[in-house]
Amino acid sequence: MFKRWNDLCLWSDEDLFPADAVAAEGPFAPLVLLVRRDGLTSRGIWAVRSLAQVWEEETVRCLTPCDGAEEGELARFIAENGATVANVAFGRLFELLPRFLFPKTHGFRVTLVGLGDVGGTVLTGLKLLGREIDEIAVYDPNEAMCRRYEMEMNQVLPEHPGGTVPKVTICPEERLFDCDLFVFTASRGVPGLNSGVQDVRMAQFAANRAMLGVYAKKAREAGFAGLFCQVSDPVDHLSREVFLASNRAEDGSFDFAGLLPEQVQGFGLGVMAARAAYYAEKEGADVQALRVYGPHGQGLIVANAACDGYDDELSRRLTDLTRTANLQVRELGFKPYIAPGLSSAAVSLLRLVRGEPHYGAVPLGGVYFGCLNCMTKHGVSLCREPICEPLLARLEETRRTLREFDYA
Repeated sequence: MFKRWNDLCLWSDEDLFPADAVAAEGPFAPLVLLVRRDGLTSRGIWAVRSLAQVWEEETVRCLTPCDGAEEGELARFIAENGATVANVAFGRLFELLPRFLFPKTHGFRVTLVGLGDVGGTVLTGLKLLGREIDEIAVYDPNEAMCRRYEMEMNQVLPEHPGGTVPKVTICPEERLFDCDLFVFTASRGVPGLNSGVQDVRMAQFAANRAMLGVYAKKAREAGFAGLFCQVSDPVDHLSREVFLASNRAEDGSFDFAGLLPEQVQGFGLGVMAARAAYYAEKEGADVQALRVYGPHGQGLIVANAACDGYDDELSRRLTDLTRTANLQVRELGFKPYIAPGLSSAAVSLLRLVRGEPHYGAVPLGGVYFGCLNCMTKHGVSLCREPICEPLLARLEETRRTLREFDYA
């Protein structure tokens, strides 16, 4: 059944329509397919290019083509025009649908929380490269740090005479979520250079989780309609924690009245792609064929190729080199924050707002899974391509491990 609502065409095989939707004779663009699925294990708003993709199980096979031969008016329309799947389990779905389907392309306001090493690097990258951004509002408990960056960043010249760069302002706490992108880089409990900790990222989980929960609840209370961009480690687990914390009622139950899953994205995989390319070049591998998947840390998978030419031995060697690259920088006596701040955050954030493929952790079957994805006029679209079975098995193992993580 098709109905018209706010210039959208809604379809449902149940009565999942908003009360003010009116009957429509047939499909028209933009088309939104309404479903009801478990909010803890399913996505909220996502793009599809075939009817088969609407019903597929949320596993890593969602990263591969799924274009079964289908007949009928609905299937033909989706194949020709694309569509959005929207999960009515989330209470704010209809409020947020227009934000996803008619996204801004310029004039963005960014809130950046945390002006440590990573935050300062992210800010520098966005200041120099962010032509789509009008304002970057910075927030940090250290007021002097905020004033310092406000002064210095507003004394940076544009690349070209007569050009523009984003204005940097100091964000009052009450305006934290008055933005399009909320970028969280703050971190606690970073192990020291001589701590001997091997999994530096996971060592930060407990402290960062407690701090981040406060902001997740603030986002819920503010009715935040933008994107919560999680940068501090461990990126994938903390992205999931933001989603969970924002959807808990006062009694601890899940009411799904907070952020949609796609309003949260983790930004840690970009630097892994860059590090993989660095080592692949040294190995003489094809850098253009490289793919990275999974979490930013333990569980990361680097593949020399997704399908044709996949070399398991080479891929595992590149995975080990990439995963431990941060430790090599620490052994030199430095904290590895420059490449992550630029590759994972600044560059990847700008690719996101430009609608370009980028590496990020997105919701998939109850976890935040790192992969190539793109923000489109139909919502978040996973970049699909053939993936060989041995690699798919490794990816699904990583996804299951993420799923089994205890968030209690």
